[in-house]
Amino acid sequence: MMTSLFNDNEEAAPVKAKPKRTRKTVKAAAAPASEAATPAQASFFGGDAQVLSPDQAPARMHELETELERWNYEYYVLDEPSVPDAEYDRAFNELKALEARFPELKSRTSPTLRVGGAVRTGFKKVRHDVPMLSIHTETDFSAAGAAAFDERVRSALGLSPQDPPVEYDCELKFDGLATNLRYEKGVLTEASTRGDGVEGEDVTANVRTIRTIPLRLNGKVPDILEVRGECIMHKADFLALNARQEAAGEKPFANPRNAAAGSLRQLDSSVTAQRTLHFYAYSLGEVSEPFAETQSGVLDRFAELGFPVAHMREVVKGPEALAAFHDKVAAARASLPFEIDGVVYKVNSLELEEELGFIAREPRWACAHKYPPEEVLTQVLGIDVQVGRTGRLTPVARLAPVYVGGVTVFNATLHNEDHVVNDLDLRVGDTVVLRRAGDVIPEILRVVKERRPAGTKVFEMPHVCPICGSAVIRDEEEKDMRCTGGLVCPAQMKLSIVHFAARRAMGIDGLGEKIVDMLVDEGLVKTPADLFGLTLEALTAPTTATAGSEKPEKRMGPKAAANLLASIQASSHTTLARFVFALG
Repeated sequence: MMTSLFNDNEEAAPVKAKPKRTRKTVKAAAAPASEAATPAQASFFGGDAQVLSPDQAPARMHELETELERWNYEYYVLDEPSVPDAEYDRAFNELKALEARFPELKSRTSPTLRVGGAVRTGFKKVRHDVPMLSIHTETDFSAAGAAAFDERVRSALGLSPQDPPVEYDCELKFDGLATNLRYEKGVLTEASTRGDGVEGEDVTANVRTIRTIPLRLNGKVPDILEVRGECIMHKADFLALNARQEAAGEKPFANPRNAAAGSLRQLDSSVTAQRTLHFYAYSLGEVSEPFAETQSGVLDRFAELGFPVAHMREVVKGPEALAAFHDKVAAARASLPFEIDGVVYKVNSLELEEELGFIAREPRWACAHKYPPEEVLTQVLGIDVQVGRTGRLTPVARLAPVYVGGVTVFNATLHNEDHVVNDLDLRVGDTVVLRRAGDVIPEILRVVKERRPAGTKVFEMPHVCPICGSAVIRDEEEKDMRCTGGLVCPAQMKLSIVHFAARRAMGIDGLGEKIVDMLVDEGLVKTPADLFGLTLEALTAPTTATAGSEKPEKRMGPKAAANLLASIQASSHTTLARFVFALG
């Protein structure tokens, strides 16, 4: 059995821009089998769906499945539809009508599964027989990063400077959700997230709704084939989704990666079906027989089987060619229809990959070569002071909203007073250079002092806590200011309770920040110990603000309150280590 241990939430490829249209399917309700279909009904349900005999139905259903999946591939992957939408809808409705008449004949690879199904109560865990490990990241953004990787590979292979250059496969590094697709005898049987690399979550029902993922593989394939890749959301689809979220009064997603992850982990697969996700294949998981001799050959076979793969990829030799690919992709990065934050280099020969092996939890034969974080200009509208769980006071810059690194940034942490005054000389009204450190955390790099408006004032930290009014002391060693209020301070109390309930601590489900805010503001909880004295009556009573009104609002619904109490009770059976950690 040949296996590959490589995976990361890393790569895929650009495809041709899709037209701004969505193939819509019409949901048809089949007439009872005992009733004869009128000509009008037969037309609506699609051809002869209601008049086929049980002996004729299996062949026709298989024919429709094959046609619909081929049309899906042409439309969503190749962007070359061979039939109009009306013909697709007709065939889709005919298949739905046949499945309604003969539910026992419905295939587990039916295209009708792509519209989503019943709501689930949770995700079951899936153990990866071949772990989904991460890869090393080159932090030197220059050509030296490519040279360092090539040098490590040559050294591990025992090559001298006189030996020929190593051949590499170069691909894109996507920022999405790593996903493992398991096919048995060519049929998709399971899809799972990466999780911690050893154990992920079963997202099969949601993955079936992604139209770029084949449900059945045609041709000769291994009995067991795991295809690993990335689920992502394109920029245009992300903006459209956020527009719908805001129109519905719901919170928009922070970036395309969060949107993709949130969509793939929906308990209701019909919600996933309404969002446009894409999948790009990039590596093997478990496979029951030899699949290819090179990484580029693996991707070529994936493409032959109907998977989208990296079109913007190259097979090159030597570090100079690696760096050239890095520069080429950098020049095209802004025009790509999706977000990337670097490229991925892999030794092309699978035989050499096996010889190189792994170090810790990373392969020696692959690395991610990132790009410098994007930098933009914005203005500081104000400097607020936040109080942390341990009483630490942290200044936070309120910024004019600016789009950087794939997200809109409103705030940036400023660490402490010395950083604001001495390191940055930052004042309210200043224009600043902002970046996302590591493409994640918003960071102010410097002040553009030539744009500083007149009359600005040097920042000073408050001498009393902005939340509870307690005295503030300075920790000279760490250069921090701290509130002395302890759990008397509502900010410290709330964050202490959130920490107490965290998964790594007591593991109390349903006790997020909003619920904690309510418990503290309503006077139900003053210390973590008070959680164990909560009652259903107290949690479902009217809020203090609406207690005397005609339509009082409940603190919590009965079901949510009962679930919270059950989780609190269950958390009392814990280990000493988790309990000590929970106390902070």
